[in-house]
Amino acid sequence: MSNVSFDAVIDAPFGKVGIRADDRFVREIVYLPHETPNVDPGKPLAQEAAMQIRRYFDASTMRFDLPLAIGGTAFQQRVWRGIGAIAAGQVWTYGQLAREIGSVPRAVGQACGSNPLPIVIPCHRVVASGGIGGFAHHPGDGFFRDVKRWLLAHEGVSIG
Repeated sequence: MSNVSFDAVIDAPFGKVGIRADDRFVREIVYLPHETPNVDPGKPLAQEAAMQIRRYFDASTMRFDLPLAIGGTAFQQRVWRGIGAIAAGQVWTYGQLAREIGSVPRAVGQACGSNPLPIVIPCHRVVASGGIGGFAHHPGDGFFRDVKRWLLAHEGVSIG
């Protein structure tokens, strides 16, 4: 995680969510542990992003409407667009998404892990063929896997 400060840090059921935004775009969303201090959103776009993320925590079918700064490579952008097509409460495997965009599962997994805007680009909806899979380039159990489990359960999906 970069040591650039967040424009907002809000409470989440699994910890905290950090938001980086400027006057035009939401640039990054980061999952943070409970002990991270909250930061009240000062910028209008950080306020809007915080409000929409809180609404998602209340209703998993909420659709985000935020201007996003989607960087990354052309391939990553293709993967992230594919992820955007997965509805709340549904999951695809890395293999299914790879077939959909004409790639291979490992490359899709790497692009998922590099997603700078989780929740809004719902990479938690992409899982391994034999279980939950990794999350945010963290393959083992722990905080990030717990976040992925919470997000999936919030959307009505249970995966081992």
